[in-house]
Amino acid sequence: MTDNAALKEQVALSSVAVSAVLTLGKAAAGMASGSLALLSEAAHNAIDTGATILTYFAVRQANKPADDKHHYGHGKYESLSALFETGLLAGLAIYVLFTAAERLREGPEAIDSSWWVFGVLIVSILADSGRYLTLSSVAKKTGSHALAADAMHFASDLIGSVLVLIGLIANHYGFVQGDALAAMGVALFIGFAGFRLGGETLGTLLDRAPDGLAEKLRGEIVLVPGVVAVENIKLRPNGPKILGEVFIAVARSLPLERVAEIEAAVRAKISEVSPETEATVSSAPRALDDETLAERIVMIAARKKLPVHHIFVHHLGDRDCIAFDLEVEGSLPTAEAHAIATALENDIRDEIGPYIEVESHIEPLQAHKLIGHESDPATLQAITAALKQAAEGKEGVTDVHAVRARATAEGLVVNFHAHVCPALSVTATHEALEEIERALREKMPHLLRVVGHAEPVGEA
Repeated sequence: MTDNAALKEQVALSSVAVSAVLTLGKAAAGMASGSLALLSEAAHNAIDTGATILTYFAVRQANKPADDKHHYGHGKYESLSALFETGLLAGLAIYVLFTAAERLREGPEAIDSSWWVFGVLIVSILADSGRYLTLSSVAKKTGSHALAADAMHFASDLIGSVLVLIGLIANHYGFVQGDALAAMGVALFIGFAGFRLGGETLGTLLDRAPDGLAEKLRGEIVLVPGVVAVENIKLRPNGPKILGEVFIAVARSLPLERVAEIEAAVRAKISEVSPETEATVSSAPRALDDETLAERIVMIAARKKLPVHHIFVHHLGDRDCIAFDLEVEGSLPTAEAHAIATALENDIRDEIGPYIEVESHIEPLQAHKLIGHESDPATLQAITAALKQAAEGKEGVTDVHAVRARATAEGLVVNFHAHVCPALSVTATHEALEEIERALREKMPHLLRVVGHAEPVGEA
């Protein structure tokens, strides 16, 4: 059991004992004095005693964790308890109001205002003041609706006792209607307290979102880096907690790992703004206005788990033309591979527009691992010499180094590094390395793959 749960149970249990003692004291004083107001307060306290017992069991039930039948926990047991207490308050207020009105109509009865009657009321006022302050503090700290309802009861007890005391004092000094009017004041206050409590309790049971919290969260969440927009926020109270769902939009080009980081940052921001709120965060991909055609092609292909590269976009009059390489399993029949490519081209037209020109080039995907070993020194030496010769005279390329050659069952795989001028454009660097590769293949056409890696001069 958490510290808050234990504190709620302890406070609720102590309220039962205090309510019972005050009920007996007020009942005895009311019957002895004949004061309607004091008897009304005794009845009010009797209801409070029953309500505090109910509150104790409601708090114990609400402290139970979520289970297979109550996925969101048992927090609403407290709200049900508060609703029942609201009904008791309403019934008592109506009864006391009519009884006081009847006594005023029939004429006042004699009131015996002994010193000990005043003593009971003063003790009650002090006890109710202490209980109200304690329960309000604990209810605010733990978010307990049931304890808040109990605090409201004791506030009404406190005001009621003060009104009864005023009525008895007025009666003692000759204002004989004071007791009945005090009883009506008690009834009206009880009714007002019940109305306020009932409104709050019904709001909880009907899942009314806390005022202003959704707007406050929306304003903070939209500032989290990576959040494009906050689509919707749904909140509902559940005992001391607020459960919710937050729906955000993120750029669809982001990797899953980055999306998960954004969602975690949103949850952290929610906890910072409203620690009592527990919300699940869901993200939806959104196409941004600044997405390039190439980025959109990559995203469309990624949804079908198809690798594409060498995306080429050009404009022809009033339409865009797109060409790209599509990799599929090399063992597939050509008809099946063509169907995959056609389906991808149709998806691109569906999203971008029917007038776009789309051409795909199908390539075999290297899906299996090649087992290789280092080539013999003579072969490596010949390849290194050919690469260095091909690099001579290439503008921006200074040297070739870190040459590796590996023999596989399907041919030689060659990797090399080349130092290039840091200011050289990517296009110029790519063309220079391709020329070196072509020159090597002219001398060694049996090569399976040649991979060149450019390094700016001065970097390892």
